[in-house]
Amino acid sequence: MRLLVVGRLNGQLATAVKMAMSAGAKVSHVETCEAATHALRAGQGADLMMVDYELDIAGLIAANEAERIRVPVVACGVAADPQRAAAAIRAGAKEFIPLPPDAELIAAVLSAVSEDDRPMVTRDASMQAVVALADQVAGSDASILITGESGVGKEVMARHLHQKSRRASKPFISVNCAAIPDNLLESELFGHEKGAFTGAVARRIGKFEEADGGTLLLDEISEMDARLQAKLLRALQERVIDRVGGNKPVKVDIRVLATSNRDLAQAVKDGTFREDLLYRLNVVNLRLPPLRERPGDIIALAEHFIKKYAAANAMPERPLSAVARQRLIGHRWPGNVRELENAMHRAVLLSSGPEIEEFAIRLPDGQPLAPAAPDAETARSASIAASAAAARGFVGQTVAAVEQQLIIDTLTHCFGNRTHAATILGISIRTLRNKLKEYSEAGVQVPAPQGPGANAA
Repeated sequence: MRLLVVGRLNGQLATAVKMAMSAGAKVSHVETCEAATHALRAGQGADLMMVDYELDIAGLIAANEAERIRVPVVACGVAADPQRAAAAIRAGAKEFIPLPPDAELIAAVLSAVSEDDRPMVTRDASMQAVVALADQVAGSDASILITGESGVGKEVMARHLHQKSRRASKPFISVNCAAIPDNLLESELFGHEKGAFTGAVARRIGKFEEADGGTLLLDEISEMDARLQAKLLRALQERVIDRVGGNKPVKVDIRVLATSNRDLAQAVKDGTFREDLLYRLNVVNLRLPPLRERPGDIIALAEHFIKKYAAANAMPERPLSAVARQRLIGHRWPGNVRELENAMHRAVLLSSGPEIEEFAIRLPDGQPLAPAAPDAETARSASIAASAAAARGFVGQTVAAVEQQLIIDTLTHCFGNRTHAATILGISIRTLRNKLKEYSEAGVQVPAPQGPGANAA
């Protein structure tokens, strides 16, 4: 990663810089906040800034934001008291590193803030085939289009391609085309000259120039405005760009990768994406299968995330229980790897026993993963048997007793979640609560809510 150190290199800060370099960081240095913004504006890229907390951290972040430069800040200081450290965090710093420095702490902070620490983890044959193709073309300068659903790991694949290329020692720059408004994206990509528009107080180097010699990733390329697509096509064809407000072409030496979770061929038919640009970008297409189509990766990724978040939270690394593994494999993961990562982060925090049990693996609404669905024939046989048993069990009971049993059983199935149970039963939440109150007053045991998403009666 690229680290920009801001402040005077006294003894303790110089030691911290050496430790950061030992942890693999490429370090550059300026003494003032103004010099830091100037360096970033001029194209000196950085993934992280380590700033002396005696400097104006809030002003530095504001100056960078005004130039649409977003680099996370870690504050550092000698013999800092908690109040001053807290003030640095309130000013916008992501972390605080006390000096004298600790080598393990610096390495942990760099790893936590850096986005580079995302290795390609795969065991499934379908994904391994994609990785093999990626490795085959990584050494070329061909443009590559990486497609797949949201959360499958398209940016991780892009970084893998960069690391396997001859440009690995040069910058890897990523731009999310969907996250930047159209009127700002042109300046973000191509830069601008002083006075090009209101607020352009100085020349700004864009991402194309910042990535010179390395790799530029255009994330979610399908969201780019049609006018800007034409300018991008020229840059890809001629390897020159024009800064906004400039009159002199600038040569660039980059490799362009692009990602999309949409069907760009259909976008071409719809008239929202240029066909010639698609041909230029799609020299090689890498389609990443969704996680539900690569079940062999689920446990491998889960174990990777357990190790990652156990270390990040200073917690013991626990193995998955057998039932937890079954639940993980049985879930469809609509959010793909991103959803799995979040689920395992929660599981690491919620687990307390010797293993990570199935109830610790929860969905965003707090509900545990449902048991894996059986195959169709098994499910049909079980359904017939259950229906027959239920019919025999209802004989001789009153309607009120059957209703009570149905409500209690449904609530148990929903882990006490009143809202889910009411939806399944087809009654209002108010009616359900009234019934449960009636049962409780009669001495019937009512299942209690088991998660933050389960509404109490």
